[in-house]
Amino acid sequence: MTKTTFPAQRVKMGLLAALAITFLLPPTQAGTITGTVEARGPEGEDSAGNSDGNYASRRYKFLERVDYDRLSDFVIFVDGVDLPAPAENPPVEIIAQRDGTFVPHVTPVVVGTVVDWPNLDDIYHNVFSMSETTPFDLGLYKKNDQAKRVKFSQRGRIDVFCSIHTKMNCIVLVLPNPWFGRADERGRFSISDVPAGTYKLKAWHERLPTRTVEVTVPETGEVSIAFTLGMDGLPKM
Repeated sequence: MTKTTFPAQRVKMGLLAALAITFLLPPTQAGTITGTVEARGPEGEDSAGNSDGNYASRRYKFLERVDYDRLSDFVIFVDGVDLPAPAENPPVEIIAQRDGTFVPHVTPVVVGTVVDWPNLDDIYHNVFSMSETTPFDLGLYKKNDQAKRVKFSQRGRIDVFCSIHTKMNCIVLVLPNPWFGRADERGRFSISDVPAGTYKLKAWHERLPTRTVEVTVPETGEVSIAFTLGMDGLPKM
């Protein structure tokens, strides 16, 4: 039986095909998004979380506080444009288990990426996640054992842990397209080869609300954006 395609369906299919071709082919008109991102602590406290002198007491002196000036692992990415994952030769990233930590702590990847998890320590570690999109458990293994891998086929935040060591954790941030960047130690970022157009640009950090701005990327050259992330991004109850 021959399937009938109505005119409206043909138009929609044609637009989707054109969009896919536009984003999958090397961009002939593409610009760069640059900028900075910084964190701001709650009102009434300084950057290290001090509201008064009570932290000097024995009761609180060992309580860990957030130093907002020293936060790192900011990720900035273009949202709202979902590209299909590559059918062959997927990107590969490495998150190592070294000195009892996952390195790096935050890894942004595009949908379809494969992550290798080598253990570089002389003790056993375990890698597992209870995330809704990509739950997995790689079991126990140690140095010189074959590195295990996981493919991330759905976007979202994946929190990863070690079942033996409570302070071992990391985040895989699975993003819908390759237009993302990680801020350096001075909060600067750059995202190149973004096709000209208007997009939603998001700045993300694991401890702060995400901020979104609209950005128009030129056909050549760059556009600059400054982000400030703070707790004021959450609704007041």
